[in-house]
Amino acid sequence: MLQPPHSSLQVAAVPAQRVAARDRDQDAPWHTEAVCRRDEAGLFFAPSKEPTAARLSREEAAKRVCARCPVMVECREHALLQPEPYGVWGGLTAAERRVVLARRRRREMELKKTARQNRIPAAG
Repeated sequence: MLQPPHSSLQVAAVPAQRVAARDRDQDAPWHTEAVCRRDEAGLFFAPSKEPTAARLSREEAAKRVCARCPVMVECREHALLQPEPYGVWGGLTAAERRVVLARRRRREMELKKTARQNRIPAAG
């Protein structure tokens, strides 16, 4: 399993201003450029028994870090595909990712239903 880019044990990422998304090395994993690699992992993951106000404040701070990250979209997709059950990934909390996943599942079911209806010849 992919290590979270938030890990404080990993080396600092290349500064975002030096790397444009279109110029990234396609062989390098997306998380090597994650801005959160330079921040404290505790910002992205809740401590046990964290009060609600503290959690909301911490999550907003984490989202601000994500907002300036050149690989935010890749991070978000990773968290949605895994799916990552905890923390802020790609600017979304775990609860927000569950909503996105539910919407995607619902959309996929609607598309499949529409496709089936279009394949069935009209009776008559």
